[in-house]
Amino acid sequence: LQKAAGMLVARVQHRMPKCLHSPSFAGVELSVNNNALDFTLSAASGSVLSLSCLVQNNSQAEELVWYRGDGTVDLKAGNKENVSNICISVTADDDGVAFTCKLKRDQSVQVSVILDVQFPPALSGGETLWVEEEEDVTLNCNSKSNPQGQAIWYKNNNTLTLEQKRYQVYQTSDVYQLSIKKAQKSDNGTYTCLVKSDLGEGRKDFHLIVEDKKPVFPTEAIIAAAVVVALTIIFGIVARKGKIFKVW
Repeated sequence: LQKAAGMLVARVQHRMPKCLHSPSFAGVELSVNNNALDFTLSAASGSVLSLSCLVQNNSQAEELVWYRGDGTVDLKAGNKENVSNICISVTADDDGVAFTCKLKRDQSVQVSVILDVQFPPALSGGETLWVEEEEDVTLNCNSKSNPQGQAIWYKNNNTLTLEQKRYQVYQTSDVYQLSIKKAQKSDNGTYTCLVKSDLGEGRKDFHLIVEDKKPVFPTEAIIAAAVVVALTIIFGIVARKGKIFKVW
């Protein structure tokens, strides 16, 4: 009886699944520059930032990975285990971008740094525009800056007086436009878009040339006249066909 009971227990144990032990991440945390939560870091364009990611409460060596947005950052072999440092040469393109340090074996363990990059307006050069009289024209003066800039428009180096119904100004965080309705010869000149912020200013010139309005040919009248001429010729030939046949 004991032998039979032992065999039964052995068969039951043989059929029971083996327990799989997955690694535990309980208690493991990350910090970036001593911050355990996501944070925003202000920096000037052209500066260099150093970010240091540190594993805390770990019981074994942990590998770290860095991301810039959705793309990975290349790290040297000795810069991945338990502590990882990256240096960022900050540009205006980094404004609003998140740099994230993650635990490689469980990427839900992470800390992100969102960059708040400050930079002045970037405007330069000039543009020449030709427009016919009575046509509308829009001068586009687009420039990003942080903090956001404000645009001032000049004509021939004098502050532009905005005539109602003729001039319209449109502005967003990085778009500055001046629209002129039904351009006139008096609108000829150089228009300057000056964008100012707390960090500096940028400017762009627009040379506007208003040309004489080209005459519009009455297409329908020309076609009608051509048809009349053609019919006249045909009727003339038909009327004189008797004389034409006698000649032949």
